[in-house]
Amino acid sequence: MAAFAAAGLAVSPHKVGPDYIDPGYHALATGRPGRNLDAYLCGTDLIAPLFAHGATGCDVAVVEGVMGMYDGASGQGELASTAQVAKLLRAPVVLVVDASSQSRSVAALVHGFASWDPQVRIGGVILNKVGSARHEELLREALDASGVPVLGALRRERQVRTPSRHLGLVPVAERRTEAVDAVAALAQQVRAGCDLEAVLALARSAPELGVGAWDAAGAGAVSGRPVVAVASGAAFTFSYAEHTELLAAAGAEVVPFDPLRDESLPEGTRGLVIGGGFPEVYAPELSGNEPLRKAVAELALSGAPVAAECAGLLYLSRSLDGQPMCGALDAEARMSDRLTLGYREAVAVSESSLAAVGTRLRGHEFHRTVIEPGAGAAPAWGMRLPERRVEGFVQLGVHASYLHTHWAAEPGMAKRFVERCAG
Repeated sequence: MAAFAAAGLAVSPHKVGPDYIDPGYHALATGRPGRNLDAYLCGTDLIAPLFAHGATGCDVAVVEGVMGMYDGASGQGELASTAQVAKLLRAPVVLVVDASSQSRSVAALVHGFASWDPQVRIGGVILNKVGSARHEELLREALDASGVPVLGALRRERQVRTPSRHLGLVPVAERRTEAVDAVAALAQQVRAGCDLEAVLALARSAPELGVGAWDAAGAGAVSGRPVVAVASGAAFTFSYAEHTELLAAAGAEVVPFDPLRDESLPEGTRGLVIGGGFPEVYAPELSGNEPLRKAVAELALSGAPVAAECAGLLYLSRSLDGQPMCGALDAEARMSDRLTLGYREAVAVSESSLAAVGTRLRGHEFHRTVIEPGAGAAPAWGMRLPERRVEGFVQLGVHASYLHTHWAAEPGMAKRFVERCAG
């Protein structure tokens, strides 16, 4: 993506799966919103329209895979895998192979990926983490007879490495200067080591999708243009691009604010959306911004619509690891050694500003925190997987939960939220 953008092409970046962090790097590399293509969260029928929506007006669209190419939702076959998305888009695949610690075996590896599912068209290979010119020569010799062309080779390079922590890569918002430098270095490395013209030719070989682009305006708009404040900044970086598009299309004036820096909510705020992120990293700073914490609590306790996911849930609680938070919910949050991770099936069990009782959708959990609830709130969701349980909080206008959802799968949620803001 970075190499194409550096070459002056308009690039539409996409990511298979629910991950929020990689799309942040994609946006940095391309100057366009990074978008997710998740067949579990949104259903298979929406993959091509969402892709077409993001790709409108671009020269090339690049989709980064998730995990191994054939890995998807646990126990559900190919669902939500890179391979499934490639087939839904009829897109050729460039297989990026970690070539470290192997030479001739790379041919067996590529053969296995190429033959596993004949409907997946592997159009080329990029060799990654190549140790030397001799190593590259051995790899290319092994692949000569595979029928899969080598489109490039990338050497091991410390400058392009990205640091990780307990939930994956460190987001762009936390290391923007270093991330800009790393993306620039990566673009240069790819331009030098890969045949970009061949990759572009492969992209152009994809057939027409024959579907219309997804349109956020499909659910209609309410009158009044209520101000919906959306948390942003380094502590709250987890949000799908389509969410703000749906809010705006439903009639809201979407205004971002940064809980680390802003001491008040945007003027005229009628509703609040607080997505995911890493509040535990910034707990002292979030706690120290007492004026904003009080403003958020006052808005929530007034009955105004508030939609919070994961990090937003923690921020609305009384405390996080002993640091005072907003106190809009009677709950205490703390870090845990246990990683909670996976896709979920959920049904709304309480009427809220976000969902009517009985609303069914799919979501994703990804956190290392636990919530110890007090009294006074109803549960938000009934969960079926991995076990039957209730989760989240509905209190006055607040809908807060660990569950990350993709509103494109249920666009009526955004309209319902904005209607309550306008009311």
